[in-house]
Amino acid sequence: MEPHIEYIKTALDARMHVTSKGFPFWYGRDVMEILAYTNWENFMSVIDKAKLACDNSGKFSTNHFLDTKEMIEAGKGAKKKRANMVLSKYACYLVAMNGDTTKPEVSTAQTYFAEQTHRQEIEQVLSDQQRRLLLRNRVKDANKKLFGAAKNAGVKRYGIFYDAGLKGMYGGIGRDEIKLKKGIPSGDDFLDCIDREELAANEFRITQTEAKLVREKINGEEHATTVHFTVGSKVRSTIADIQGTMPEELPAVPSIKKLAGKQAKDTKKLNN
Repeated sequence: MEPHIEYIKTALDARMHVTSKGFPFWYGRDVMEILAYTNWENFMSVIDKAKLACDNSGKFSTNHFLDTKEMIEAGKGAKKKRANMVLSKYACYLVAMNGDTTKPEVSTAQTYFAEQTHRQEIEQVLSDQQRRLLLRNRVKDANKKLFGAAKNAGVKRYGIFYDAGLKGMYGGIGRDEIKLKKGIPSGDDFLDCIDREELAANEFRITQTEAKLVREKINGEEHATTVHFTVGSKVRSTIADIQGTMPEELPAVPSIKKLAGKQAKDTKKLNN
């Protein structure tokens, strides 16, 4: 894949925002820049076409395109307002579809938002257990990346490092104690026996620890272990701030191991 194609997809991911209810959105001027438009007025003509397409599809464009203002520097310390727009994922898809297709950035964005829409459609028809498996697999992949970053930081005792993050997030108790408290059999992986709320919190802990280790070039096993504990503690504080249930108090659920095994077998059959 050409470098600029990777850049477009990475830039769209990086500029994405999420509402308090979990819906992704982008700011129009960010999308304009990524799609290689240089003039807001010209880009607005694309947005106008996208709005019309939205209304014609039976959806209210006002639910997907929201006018807003932003403050920018105007020189010598002064500030002024300029027009911007909040775009839903569907709005961005329509903007890309109505953009100048001679621009490689636009055609790449079309693919990006088409894939996002398709992925959402698939996830909407998944059962709760399948959604849990999807999230469990993401946590599994995130753990691999975390251990890679930990290794680069000098970690050798991965059990201690891993438990440190859990202790920060679970109020001082590690993996074995968590399993005991939740009644999870000793032979089961506790991540296979927790629901999506708890998996999502663990994914956040893991990805943020990896990012911090890499971003701050953490060096030394003790330092890295402390970082993992600190990030876990921050996640716990956030849960407390929003009056959520502490993770150790969330009940265990039946192991997802059998479904994971079935999915692996089905995938193998398709590839043979």
